[in-house]
Amino acid sequence: MNCEAIIIGPDDTEWEGGIFRLMIEFGAKFPSEPPKVRFLSQMFHPNIYTNGQICLDILDKAWTPLYDFTAILTQIQSLLTDPNPGSPANNEAAQLFVQHQQMVGQ
Repeated sequence: MNCEAIIIGPDDTEWEGGIFRLMIEFGAKFPSEPPKVRFLSQMFHPNIYTNGQICLDILDKAWTPLYDFTAILTQIQSLLTDPNPGSPANNEAAQLFVQHQQMVGQ
């Protein structure tokens, strides 16, 4: 089963006020295996590949069948607030994020 979802860019982030579309594909083995989730909206983010796929632990190694639709969307929205440049899907975005954090911290 496939469905589209929308998340709103979190306040106080580069994505504040944005409306972002996602495609969520629930495979035959869901909930034993995580859904495949990708942004349909263009995103420039350390943990989002240029094709929209998301590098997020709960969608891979840290998946548990206890996660529901709401938890998945909440975690993705949280990733917009708190990127993980240590596990980049987009190296350029990760480098720019780290440089920005260093400048802000000075």
